[in-house]
Amino acid sequence: MASSFVNAMSVLSYAGYGQFQQKILYWGIGAKTLNTKKFILSQVKGGNNENVSDIEKKDDALEKLKPLWDDGHGTATIKDFLDIAIYNIKSGGDDQIRWFCPIECGRPLNNSPVLFYLPGMDGLGSGLVMHHKALGKVFEVWCLHIPFHDRTSFEGLVEFVESTIRLQHSFFPDKPIYIVGDSFGGSIALAVAANNPTIDLVLILVNPATSFDKSPLQRLLTNVESFVDEFDSAIPYILSIILGDPLKAGMVNLKNSKLNGNIFGQFLNNIIDVMPSIHVLADSIPGSIFEWKLKLQKASDVHLNYRLHTINAEVLVLASGQDGMFLSKTEAERLSSLIPNCTIRYFQNTKHNLLMEEDINLLTIIKGTCKYRRSRTKDWVSDFLPPSMSEYNHAFNKTYGIVRLITSPAIFSTMQNGNIVRGLDGVPDKGPVILVGSHMLLGTEISSLVQEFLIKKNIMVHGMAYREIFNPELEHPFKIFSLLDIFKVFGALPVSTRNICKVLSSDSHVLLYPGGLREALHRKGEHYKLFWPDKPEFVRIAAKFGATIVPFGAVGEDDMVELLSDYNGRTRNRNYIKLRTEKDGEISYENLSYPNFYPKIPGRYYFLFGKPMRTKGNETLFEEEGYRKYFYMQIKSEVEHSISYLIKKREEDPYRGLLDRTLYRAFSAYMDHDVPSFEP
Repeated sequence: MASSFVNAMSVLSYAGYGQFQQKILYWGIGAKTLNTKKFILSQVKGGNNENVSDIEKKDDALEKLKPLWDDGHGTATIKDFLDIAIYNIKSGGDDQIRWFCPIECGRPLNNSPVLFYLPGMDGLGSGLVMHHKALGKVFEVWCLHIPFHDRTSFEGLVEFVESTIRLQHSFFPDKPIYIVGDSFGGSIALAVAANNPTIDLVLILVNPATSFDKSPLQRLLTNVESFVDEFDSAIPYILSIILGDPLKAGMVNLKNSKLNGNIFGQFLNNIIDVMPSIHVLADSIPGSIFEWKLKLQKASDVHLNYRLHTINAEVLVLASGQDGMFLSKTEAERLSSLIPNCTIRYFQNTKHNLLMEEDINLLTIIKGTCKYRRSRTKDWVSDFLPPSMSEYNHAFNKTYGIVRLITSPAIFSTMQNGNIVRGLDGVPDKGPVILVGSHMLLGTEISSLVQEFLIKKNIMVHGMAYREIFNPELEHPFKIFSLLDIFKVFGALPVSTRNICKVLSSDSHVLLYPGGLREALHRKGEHYKLFWPDKPEFVRIAAKFGATIVPFGAVGEDDMVELLSDYNGRTRNRNYIKLRTEKDGEISYENLSYPNFYPKIPGRYYFLFGKPMRTKGNETLFEEEGYRKYFYMQIKSEVEHSISYLIKKREEDPYRGLLDRTLYRAFSAYMDHDVPSFEP
């Protein structure tokens, strides 16, 4: 029976883990004592090293994550991984393969899915050390520890893992099971998936070691098999491939430098900390251990060669562009061609040890590729995880930071008494609220709006986006972690009546563009023209939930670019995505075509939110189609009025020009985004 596989073993106290200095709870798998109840209860009510007696008292203690929560990203580094590795080797570690739950993962949200981490060649199970806190909030995290001196065959490792997977599935058949396979762990994950096609598995493969025959490690193994005594000299080379560039290790956590802003000093300290650890690690590992690990990887290739096409699991492959150990990009394409439900994301400037890169946040990738779910079917609203503070800083300081800096959005809103004020005071803090507005060219205004609501009101605005953006078959042409993925991290949902209703039912904020892509991809001479459908469907939905509608206008894209050609001047392609348009008063569809344009000296973005229009208390009126139509036209009129107001008033803005705003920042409020504007 499945229950015979589980036995809670012991708590081992580890010291010398760098910043950690903590206890790690190991859950052993064996055939001695049976304790299935404790293992399962920990996952149902608390998990991640929670005391069972405490769990029963705190079943409903956790609520949903709040926007800009602390995911702990950046608090651990590769130095912590090295400290753990050195301690394991010097202490002799343990002589059994075990599952363990890192204590820093904390307690996950209720009903969180389980995530099993399968390590690479090191076998430690500590490869997620930089991601424990973030993943531990939304997953029940279990890591596999394979002792250095273990000699279990590849088939034995697969059997060990799948016995746990099957046990988990037997108790929770309707919940997905996540497996993060790092390098060699990716081979184990694929083998488990091939053996268990009926289990709902989500595999996240990080530079999977499924191309060993094409790896430089294959040639190394061939050369040293005849000269076993010389294998020790190859260990530093292997470690350099696994651990990556030591200079990158020196760059970690510089933004949190405590040396009075001395970035160079912090960089040198990081290098001084890391380099000796790498040498100690190299000197501590016998060559015979690495030789066995390489033979395991070779065996995994043979095991998987003819089984990849049988895998039904949902698969996400993360491939490094500078992987010196495997041909990760080529292998990702091969796996994608063999596995039906396989998505790829490339990370061009990373090496083999992808999960140790400072700018890589595994949870962000899972969210951005829409892989997070708590049941067999993804619920776009209830499964949504709000962005963390580190995601906010990365997105708006690195990715979108330059856009906000050069456009300096000036945002105004209208109070209930009709007065226009600077900022968002006129927009209700409490939902349900629908923000209804006009798209600028390419929808470039969205990031500014989402950021403003997050930082000024701590409100997550859910933008209703074109459904094909979420289609896994319509991947980014370069398959990189793209801007579209970041949109999803920051609240974008597929536009549908169901999703709008679910957001409103949770008293949240919806961002809706009735003009859709037709408005965002408008043609020459169509600046600020609305392309709204005839049917006011969202008005009926708003009235059903008593939502407040806030119309808004946005201007500024004509200050940014000049259109060269549009849909009318380009060859039409029948395979292009269809978008909505209006012909003869009916809703029809035409081919999507992106316009050509060239940039101009950046102007400024302006937003005006109109007076909130309440539906609550007028339910009887909204039952009449005629009144809904009238209300809809009032909303459209308010949006057009806001656009006209901004076009006129921006002429009075002394900081409309980029040079003026730059000088203001230089002498008055350096890097302050809230540059003054016109008086409303």
